[in-house]
Amino acid sequence: MSVLAVSVSHKTAPVEVLARLALDAPASTKMVDGLLASEHIDEAIVLSTCNRTEIYAAVSRFHGALDDVAATLADFAGMSVADLHNLCAVYFDEGAVAHTFSVASGLDSVVIGENQVLGQVKAALTHCQTHGSVGTVLNTLFQSAIRVAKRVHSETGIGSAGRSLVTAACEVLTRSCGELAGKRLLVVGAGSMASLAARTAAEAGAVVTCANRTLARAERLASSVRGSAVSLSDLPSVLQQTDILFTCTGAKTVAISRADLADTPVRGVVDLALPPDVDPAVADLGIELVNIERLVAEKPDSGSVGEVEFARDLVRQEVSDFLGVRRSAQVAPTVVALRTMASSVVAAELARLDAKLPGLGERERAEVQRTVQRIVDKLLHQPTVRVQELAADPDALDYAEALRELFALHPQSVAAVMSPEVPR
Repeated sequence: MSVLAVSVSHKTAPVEVLARLALDAPASTKMVDGLLASEHIDEAIVLSTCNRTEIYAAVSRFHGALDDVAATLADFAGMSVADLHNLCAVYFDEGAVAHTFSVASGLDSVVIGENQVLGQVKAALTHCQTHGSVGTVLNTLFQSAIRVAKRVHSETGIGSAGRSLVTAACEVLTRSCGELAGKRLLVVGAGSMASLAARTAAEAGAVVTCANRTLARAERLASSVRGSAVSLSDLPSVLQQTDILFTCTGAKTVAISRADLADTPVRGVVDLALPPDVDPAVADLGIELVNIERLVAEKPDSGSVGEVEFARDLVRQEVSDFLGVRRSAQVAPTVVALRTMASSVVAAELARLDAKLPGLGERERAEVQRTVQRIVDKLLHQPTVRVQELAADPDALDYAEALRELFALHPQSVAAVMSPEVPR
């Protein structure tokens, strides 16, 4: 079983397309169900963040699976498959492993080294595990990616400052609007991004107000930063007492227009939602607007070149180790099939011995069986151990295939000892 990853991200597509592909939990579940209906796809995970929507799949056929994944994404985005292909990156098997590790580690983010994506990767895995779309292949891949990401964050300097889209956006905003200390800052939303924004602003000395459709959620967030809370229905009046607006709901029902901010004291807006919460036309009012599109264009600083390259080296080594272990594991069915064949030969020879020497006593027969089995085990031990060691080398010959050819192992014999597919 191979791994396919199809990515539509800030590196391949404009923000407008990313907004059309933004998925909430119910939409992700529906997409996963559609993917699993494909005869070429056995497992699937959908990862959707503010700057990427990606599908990871365990597949039996590359081209068939790619066609089905592309059709699913194109249908959701309301575009042709041909257009979708021009706006995505495709990774297969070893490339898919490397991409997964890089994404989880924050090395493929708008802000290099940001660690919020790790939580999003964990959430995507948990959601799809609960839904039953994850099996051994993707679970092993994502659990390894999470472990690697933790290594990157703890052993390199790229994530040490808690870099994120929020901190990058605040840095861009303060260049024109000044420091946040003493300013009245309104946070719209109550998710992880909004929580980070509220904490960042409070730590910088801003007076924070939290607004959410569900007042209880706004109150919980506000209490954590010693701020105040209001319902989303109170937004028009609260904007009259706001200097900086930070919004990241991603809800299609939230739309703050140019007119909504025209006669307010708001002088800075950070909109990290997809689809956007704020009409870009607010910039015509002289309001400083920082959104995903601007951050992608400006590529905010996120660590030294040396730190980033050190992190990439760590990930490359982890990818190599992961692939080595996987290649060794792929040899196991051939080794088991070979030992099974050897046991069959021993059993056949003992049956022949029984026919020739019907008077052979039980003790003598047992000793003959042990002796023959020990000979077989000793003859097979070194070759089977070495073939698993050699298989870890990416440049090595296909020793498993060599064993199958040398011992005339039928492919069905090898397949019979592999883990059976879990029926869907």
